[in-house]
Order: sequence, then C-alpha cells, then structure tokens
Amino acid sequence: MKEIGIGIVGGGYMGKAHAVAMSAVGAVFNTNLRPRLEMVCGSSPKTSKKYCEAYGFKRAANTWEELVKDKKVEAVIIASPQSTHLKIALMALSLGKPVFCEKPLGVSVEDGKKMVAAAEKSGAVNMMGFNYIRTPASQFVRKLVSEGEIGDITWFRGEHTEDFYSDPNIPATWRATGLENGTMGDLAPHMINAALAIMGPIKSLSADVATVHSSRPGGTVDNDDHAQMMCTFKNGAMGHLYFSRIATGRKMGYAYEIHGTKGAIRFDQEDQNAIWLYKSDENPEKQGFRKILTGPYHPDYEPFCQGPGHGTGYQDQIIIEARDFLRAIETNSEIWPSFRDGLEVSNVVAACHRSSSTKTWIDVDVV
Repeated sequence: MKEIGIGIVGGGYMGKAHAVAMSAVGAVFNTNLRPRLEMVCGSSPKTSKKYCEAYGFKRAANTWEELVKDKKVEAVIIASPQSTHLKIALMALSLGKPVFCEKPLGVSVEDGKKMVAAAEKSGAVNMMGFNYIRTPASQFVRKLVSEGEIGDITWFRGEHTEDFYSDPNIPATWRATGLENGTMGDLAPHMINAALAIMGPIKSLSADVATVHSSRPGGTVDNDDHAQMMCTFKNGAMGHLYFSRIATGRKMGYAYEIHGTKGAIRFDQEDQNAIWLYKSDENPEKQGFRKILTGPYHPDYEPFCQGPGHGTGYQDQIIIEARDFLRAIETNSEIWPSFRDGLEVSNVVAACHRSSSTKTWIDVDVV
C-alpha cells in the first residue's frame, strides 16, 4: 500500500468531515492509496493549530499558500469559503496536484471557467464535492432510472429545503451577504446536481429568486432566501425544483420524485436509507408505493454495515467521496463529478438568476 499526503484548506464543518473521511476511508474500503493527514490550514495560525491537534494532522499551516506548495502535500482538499476556491485551485493545479473542491465551484461562472481550464490544462485529477447524490439510496435510484426500471421519464420534482434562516429574528451573519452565500449559492447546487445526475442536462428554465426577510437584527440581507424553477430537460422531460433556507420544519429536505411511463420513485434525505418505488405493471390490487430499505446489495453500503436497514449516515457520504477521489488519483482517471460537472451546475444557477431578473425563459447553453 502507498501513502498519499493530504492537505485540507478549511477546518470547520466540511474540513472536519473530510479529515474524518480521510482517516477512515482506508479501513472502510481497503483502498490501495492510504491517506496521511499531512497539513491543515484554518483562517488563522491559531485555528490551524487547533484543527491540527483535534483531527490528527502532522502539521499546521500558517497560510493556504504554504500548504499548497508543501512537497509532502500531494493532494489538496478545498473546504474553505467559495471566495477562496479559485486562487487555491489554480495554484494547486499549476503544481500538478489533484484537487477536491467543495461546492460550488467558485463565486461565479467566470471563476468556474478558469478552474475548469486550469484543471484540463494540468491534467490533474479534479473532483467536486456533491456528497448527497452518493448515498446508497440515490446511487440505486440512478441505476434504476438508467436501466429503464420505471420506463421513459416524463417528470422530475426536486427540492433542497432547510429552515436554519426561517425565523426573521435570527441575526444577520455572513450568510446574509453575497449571492454565493444565498440559497442559490448554498443549497441549490446540491439539488441541481441531483437533477443533472439522474435526468441529464437541462435545456431551458424559468426561475423566480426572492428575498423574504430583507432585514435581520444587526444588518440587511442582500441575497436570496428561496427560489423555484420550472425546466425542460434535454431528454424532453419536464421538471420543477425548489430551494429554500426558510422552509419551516425542514431540516434536510433534499428530496425528489420521478415519474416514468412504467412507474415512479420517491426519495427524501431525512429518511436517507430508503426509497419508495411504484411499478405500474403490478396487480391493481397490490399497486402502490413500496418502501425499499437499503442494505448490502445496494451500492457502497456493505463496506459500512452488513445488516440491511441498519443504515448509513452523512459522514459515510464523505467517506465514499474520499474513496472515489483516491481511486481516481491511483488510476489517473477522470472522476464524476469533475470541475466541468461543477461548472454545469454553476451555469444553471446563473441561468436562474438571469431568468428571475428578466422574467423570461432562459436557454442554459446560452449562459
């Protein structure tokens, strides 16, 4: 087995998740490449040292530049704010280092284009962090749809809804400033990624993006609280997607419903270890949605647990991502989703903003 030095920029919510994943992935999946937590960089030398001690890294970096340039850091994970993604990725790719970048790709389509160009010029492995689509349940759904289990797809409904900003009395924070921190920059990319993964490219869309609570204690809000979009996929199917950070009662409302000519599928991340399947060719007396619990026969489940219905969790999604990233590095192969796939998501987000401001249907390819 060969070791690979991992450097993580960002040690908060996602930085910790990736550090834990890299510590566990070798044992879970018996990977040929074994990660070594080489260096971590937080927002200051003080936080870097704290993360280093807490997560088991060998060293703490004073700056992200120091981390990226370090010869013992052989792959870089970007888990810092979107505004930092571009500079970190460009430097790492210029050095030929594989890069894993949390969503979204950058703060704009322009950022995304520069990152894709740098990645493709370098030839280094590049991967986007869309973890929810990697649950065993959603991987199974993608398989069912691609194999025609529910026939030709006619309609897709998706949502990513949470309620962490539903109370208008919650003070203004960094989340209240900048489009990249609004719902379209924060939550929407995950469900757009799911729609693209399951349904394929979006041809055109009509969107409405809105701010509900324009002021909060301590400041004003200059980004969006929720948004909706109608769309037509290139395969001819219709779709509707909704995103919200003010959906009272919703904690992890990453959910979708798919209608086909032979059946339908429902999924909700708040019950992430199950899907609901309807088959129209069943006896009418027995027709109805049936719950299928994930187990060892479903994608990437057995390495975590051999018991059906016992379930996987959020951290396991990140471990699956880590396995895929390491495998791509080991084999020097492309991995989905790449930076280019992340750019496709950014294009849809930009099209939504343009559609909302112009009150027109937008062709995504034009964006």
